[in-house]
Amino acid sequence: MKLLTAGVFLIAGCLTVNAETITYVTPAGSTTAGGAVDASATFVTGAGTLSITLKDLLVDPTNVAQLISDLDFTLSNGATSGTLASSSGQEITVNSNGTFTLGSTVDTGWLLNSIVGGLELNVLGTPTGPSHLIIGPPGAGGTYDNANGSIAGNPPHNPFLNQSATFTLDIAGVTDSTIITGATFSFGTVAGQNNVPGTPGGPPSRVPEPATYVLLASGLGLVALMQKFRKSKSVGRDSSARV
Repeated sequence: MKLLTAGVFLIAGCLTVNAETITYVTPAGSTTAGGAVDASATFVTGAGTLSITLKDLLVDPTNVAQLISDLDFTLSNGATSGTLASSSGQEITVNSNGTFTLGSTVDTGWLLNSIVGGLELNVLGTPTGPSHLIIGPPGAGGTYDNANGSIAGNPPHNPFLNQSATFTLDIAGVTDSTIITGATFSFGTVAGQNNVPGTPGGPPSRVPEPATYVLLASGLGLVALMQKFRKSKSVGRDSSARV
């Protein structure tokens, strides 16, 4: 039994799949032509994949120029091409009085583009744009009281994406050791304007991916089953000895 237990943990250790995680944020006090901005992007690199969670953290924005419309980033392996495998975000429509209506979780409609030295996720210039920009949360009263006509009741800009969007990219050459070396956030509906370079929100962290935990749990389940089987055999032998 000790040998079996050791073997399970040895297998789990050998097959551990790690992922590198790093978050970039807009520096404190960042502004654009529309006013203050506050955003974050969390990157997780794995074997041939990159997942991104892009968030608008600005509460009760005033102007559409404060909403996220694209993200440029560079990788340590120098990748400039890839495929957007999937993306999702919840739609939200801001009404003319500042109230809002939540919609379904949908494909973002954003595209992945190659840029000099890196990659770009962008909604402007797509069939979806200029809607599906990422908007931050409403104010304390549960409404967008500060929103002007570029947000509230604006048909071309609605619906937005509610606070965050997630993206999964397939990128050849990316490994669990690949890191993000830079990220720039862009805001508003005019391409090339309102760009804010991000800064790391902390050092990269290396964590096991969920598949590793599944493997370990399966191994522990096997150990428990074998222990139960061994115990039942032992009880059977003891009963036979007393006959």
